[in-house]
Amino acid sequence: MHMYIKALEKVASRYAPSRVLSFDVVHVFAALQLIERKGRTSRDALSSDLALGEGTVKTLVKHLKMNGLVQTSNGGTKMTAKGKGICEGLLSVMPSELSLPMCSVALGRFNYAVLVKEFGFAIRSGIEQRDAAIKMGATGATTLLFKEGKFVMLASSHDSLKKESQVRRMLVEKLKPEDGDVIIIGSADSSEKTAELAAKNAALLTIFSHEKHH
Repeated sequence: MHMYIKALEKVASRYAPSRVLSFDVVHVFAALQLIERKGRTSRDALSSDLALGEGTVKTLVKHLKMNGLVQTSNGGTKMTAKGKGICEGLLSVMPSELSLPMCSVALGRFNYAVLVKEFGFAIRSGIEQRDAAIKMGATGATTLLFKEGKFVMLASSHDSLKKESQVRRMLVEKLKPEDGDVIIIGSADSSEKTAELAAKNAALLTIFSHEKHH
């Protein structure tokens, strides 16, 4: 995992003395995901998918290219073997995601859940995840652990989704969590994209901060 994280951080770091970048590791990850899904993609598609301006996307693609993760041509941007390897590595830990309706554990107008495989042990209080979500402009994030068939908040054995059968079913069917997995739900009032990037940023932070301690 460490090498995939380093690769994202490298793409998201600026080359002196360039100006401060308007994108983050989460945008690098989401860009790779989009290119992986479509095979090849245009800058316009990246711009709307990542909710970033044209200039920022141009810089992002340039950084991806400088690090050997993508190739560009008139037909658009596509992944190199190196980019594919990194994307697949990250997706093995964050394999599924979905939009959620508002419910007792997801209080935004827009809510988005991301599964992080086997990272239950790495969650301390959920505050770091919430802060990572807020950094992306979201209202917050809810971190749930999947434990003995229940979705529980930290330091609690109470099933947080006991009364939310619809949301519970969606999470179980779409994300297929197993014991020890983490579900991070980003919540935003502005847009679904903000909620999605918030959840992914919090998920990446969970993996990053654990890796840094090892």
